[in-house]
Amino acid sequence: MATIELRLQGAITPSLQVGDTVYYCVPNQTSKGDITTNELSDITKLGSCSAISIASGSIRVENVPSNIDAPLRDSFIFFSKDNKVNLSSALGYYASATLRNDSLEKAELFNIGASVFESSK
Repeated sequence: MATIELRLQGAITPSLQVGDTVYYCVPNQTSKGDITTNELSDITKLGSCSAISIASGSIRVENVPSNIDAPLRDSFIFFSKDNKVNLSSALGYYASATLRNDSLEKAELFNIGASVFESSK
């Protein structure tokens, strides 16, 4: 297993976190300028993000298998979250929400929704 550092063009998305799984693919460009990939087999898993440097525009990826080639210059780099850590619903017996409008202008609230399920008895 190896560690590599990827220097990215443009801003790094703020949703990238240490521990996210980093992937890459070499995109194909269509005649319309759209970027596509042919198959899921074109996607290569690099490893786990271990450090992010906003100042230098780079990320460090650990646990990269030795048989994986480093991404090419024009590769599309993306990531996924661990679904064991980043759950989309609240856990526990109690939840509260505060809605506040600090505007001096009239405002209307049309809908509030919640996803609730019984987690234990």
